[in-house]
Amino acid sequence: MLTTLLRDSRTLAVLAVPLVLTQLAQVALTTTDTVMMGLLGTEELAAGGLAIVIFNQLRTMGVGLVTSVGNQIAAAAARAEQAASAAGQDGDEQGDEHPSAPGEVRGIVRASMALATLAGIAGAVLMILIGQALPWLGQDAAVADRAQTMLFALAPGLLPCLWFQAIRQFTVGMQRPQALLQITIASVAVNAGLNWILIHGTFGLPRLGLTGVGIATSTVYLLTFVALYVSAKRDRTLAPLLALDIRKTDATVLKRLVRLGVPIAATYGSEAGFFSLTALMAGSFGSAALAAHTAVNQLVYIVFQVAVGLSHAASINVSRELALGRHQDARRIKNTALACAAVVMAVVGIAYLAVPRLILAPFLESGSEQALTIGAHLLIVTAFLQFFDCAQNIGVGLLRGLDDTKSGFRITLIGYWAVGLPAAWLLAYPLGLDILGIWLGLLTGLATTAILLLRRYSASLATHIATLEPAAVS
Repeated sequence: MLTTLLRDSRTLAVLAVPLVLTQLAQVALTTTDTVMMGLLGTEELAAGGLAIVIFNQLRTMGVGLVTSVGNQIAAAAARAEQAASAAGQDGDEQGDEHPSAPGEVRGIVRASMALATLAGIAGAVLMILIGQALPWLGQDAAVADRAQTMLFALAPGLLPCLWFQAIRQFTVGMQRPQALLQITIASVAVNAGLNWILIHGTFGLPRLGLTGVGIATSTVYLLTFVALYVSAKRDRTLAPLLALDIRKTDATVLKRLVRLGVPIAATYGSEAGFFSLTALMAGSFGSAALAAHTAVNQLVYIVFQVAVGLSHAASINVSRELALGRHQDARRIKNTALACAAVVMAVVGIAYLAVPRLILAPFLESGSEQALTIGAHLLIVTAFLQFFDCAQNIGVGLLRGLDDTKSGFRITLIGYWAVGLPAAWLLAYPLGLDILGIWLGLLTGLATTAILLLRRYSASLATHIATLEPAAVS
């Protein structure tokens, strides 16, 4: 059994490791932003952190809309491989079984870009409107004013960000994600340089402070999209399939992506909204509590990228294995992904418990003793919370591999909103645990969600296989 687990882990790692590293490099963008905002002061960190939370809320939902693209392309590519193999073994008459596979992939790519465009425009407008409503949501006036300014700078970056994600799903579905890592690492360096230049006004540019962080981030999203597009056009396998003329979008394909993507976006939005609302709750306990919450939330976000990479890899592999009829391999993917995640989460959790202040130091001012103390207490909860955060994201990905995107949304509504949020409110306010109660509520909601998602996947996979096997026998 151990030998099988190790073999499966290596297979999963072929796709997961590049994705995890890409996710970690990508989150370094917001980490760099957070660190530089912290250097500007606690109030700037609180305002910038609030703006990033809102941006991530809408970005995450937009990403969810195009996430199923990877699964659809992986399944189409697997069917094409199977048809090609059959043609090689049985002659030309079976070689025409899936003659439209390249056209199918091109249609999916084109529809994903159309969907990303619509989501990017709508999200940018909504982002600005939410910023204007911050004073009515219980936020400090000075913090709300600074956050509004940064949101204006971040909004234009949402469109190229979602274009990038659409092409990214294309490359992942084709199992050629290598260029993603190189591009994202380069973007971290560019983002850091632009941040410094625009914040401090070097090279004769105006000193923009917090606004400069938003402008730098939007610029980097545009540059990374262009770089990934150019890389895909240079790839002999990807280039013939890369169709971006959204005017030729097939309405049927677009509707299918919307049907699969809306529940994913709602699922991602449900989780992001859960965290966004808790950020607003944290702000009610003062700027030090909000700064500590922002710092710890960023740490959770960093580690969460391991879960995202494993989730995407597991999801793509489930789609491929089922398309190829390898049902037992699909069964084992869940345990393999969870085992890999548990190892990483255990190592990180030990670090949180052993040296909390050292870990928080890059995010909080050394003189902000109150914020550091609060953050250290929150890391104790986080050491356990991240296990369930990782497991629930893997569960969502596994269900997506079955094209079951609705169950994830329904389950997150239960776990986050029916269990987690009431628990956070009860622990934070009536029971008087303040911001620590909020994070205990987060832990409760994520644990509930993880358990329900993984149980649902096991049941759905068994049903899926049961419906396929009689057809295969006949």
